[in-house]
Amino acid sequence: MPELQEPLRFVGRPFAEVQAELETAGLPYQTEITRPTRDYFKTDERCLYVVRERELPDGTLALALAARLQASSPELSF
Repeated sequence: MPELQEPLRFVGRPFAEVQAELETAGLPYQTEITRPTRDYFKTDERCLYVVRERELPDGTLALALAARLQASSPELSF
């Protein structure tokens, strides 16, 4: 029977919230910011979200962060 993975706890949440939780718990983590390959999509670097998480062999949590799209981007117009 295959081993079940732990559910993702932080994906989709604002990084500021996750960071506070990790620091309160004293858990080691590292971050990497991912960006769009083109500048067509304007992003707000002040509002980061966790888009990927994985635990490294030493127990450190590796988090990939992405900035929220700016509301003024044409694809967000309704």
